[in-house]
Amino acid sequence: MLPDPLEATSGSPSIKPSVTAPIGHELDTPIEPVTDRPSGSSSPAGRNPLADGSGPTSQRAAAPEVFGNIFIGIAGMIGAGKSTLAKALGDHLGIDTYYEPVADNEYLSDFYRDTARYSFAMQVYLLNRRFQQHQEIIWRGRSAVQDRTIYEDSIFAKMLARTGLMDERDYKTYVQLFRNMSNFMCKPSVIVFLDVSPEASAERIRMRSRDVESKIELGYLQALHDGYEEFVANISKVIPVIRIDYERFQTAEEMAEVIKREYLDASFLRRVTTFDPTR
Repeated sequence: MLPDPLEATSGSPSIKPSVTAPIGHELDTPIEPVTDRPSGSSSPAGRNPLADGSGPTSQRAAAPEVFGNIFIGIAGMIGAGKSTLAKALGDHLGIDTYYEPVADNEYLSDFYRDTARYSFAMQVYLLNRRFQQHQEIIWRGRSAVQDRTIYEDSIFAKMLARTGLMDERDYKTYVQLFRNMSNFMCKPSVIVFLDVSPEASAERIRMRSRDVESKIELGYLQALHDGYEEFVANISKVIPVIRIDYERFQTAEEMAEVIKREYLDASFLRRVTTFDPTR
């Protein structure tokens, strides 16, 4: 039986954990990549510079006092709208925004061309890039929103192992690596899960017409969707989750307002399907 990188081993967290609180081994299993460091920025004293693509795309003023120091993770299927929402939240709340890099992912085209051959290399590459980004969020000590968290990559790794596209030995090595890295991670304050069906994901992939994604099949997305359901069930034991049907909202700004409201209500796991400005 495959080990589960996100099986909780401790009790539920406080609703608003500090952005600098280490996660340790609260998640028993693993999670994708990063963004361009602003020109002229430097790493904190004593730290080696991070690789390109690990810093926020822009630095913003402090987040509204009502939120305090908040770390928001955006999760969801391929094409769910994570980057769009991350930008809207960053703009709306005035906080740093970290995007998932795609253009500079040197394994992406090979992975989709020959998934079984490149699955392990791809997942380790993504874990490394995401870890760099995660650490920068911690070191900066400012509020931030992240387009796909490090924990989410475990969905892809486990799905690849389950479907025979990653060797079980490689998967176990990946899990061990993730667990070791987890000693230097921190929990997001909240994860926003954009609930999108495999069919909607396939249609959005088709509409955005990225060459490297042209060979993604519906069966792959269906397996991924099953993985996300398991992910949300597990991660919500450790990190507050707001589950949103993105298709019910007219604008990302509307969703930003809903997330702000639901986070402050502090009732998790919450499911939001409609926008009610009077609530």
